[in-house]
Amino acid sequence: MKRKNLGFTLIELLVVISVIGLLAALIMVNFNAARERARDVQRKSDMDQIKKALRMYYNDKNLYPETNGSRICGCDDPCTTFEWGTTAFACGGMTYMKILPQDPNYKAAGDVNYSYNQSDSGQSFCLWTTLENKSDGDIAKSKTRCSGCSVGVSDYVVCAD
Repeated sequence: MKRKNLGFTLIELLVVISVIGLLAALIMVNFNAARERARDVQRKSDMDQIKKALRMYYNDKNLYPETNGSRICGCDDPCTTFEWGTTAFACGGMTYMKILPQDPNYKAAGDVNYSYNQSDSGQSFCLWTTLENKSDGDIAKSKTRCSGCSVGVSDYVVCAD
């Protein structure tokens, strides 16, 4: 009498489930890395936009805004502190940015956000953020351009030209 196989053995099922699990893990690692790179691109774009707004401020006032902690502070006396992600960067009737951006991964107070520091008595500034991709080639290039800024190992820096 001939026996018919009507299903898979336990070993066959375990092998298939293991292969599917391995493939899913590889896909998730690549997906998370792509999300990190996308956030880094957003950070670099934000830094460029903030730099342009700071340059417009400099053109109007002949100095860059002051520093309050790691935030931008300017316009009047006492100094108005502009909060990342919540306030406009505006003085008098001039709006330099409708909303100062904040780090795309920022969740709550105390998290990493963008940092700003005025230097050379208002004639220069350093603006920096930490990138998630520690091997990003722009990190080293940005530090070469902004040699006067003392920042962390994986920080991307923007400074006054």
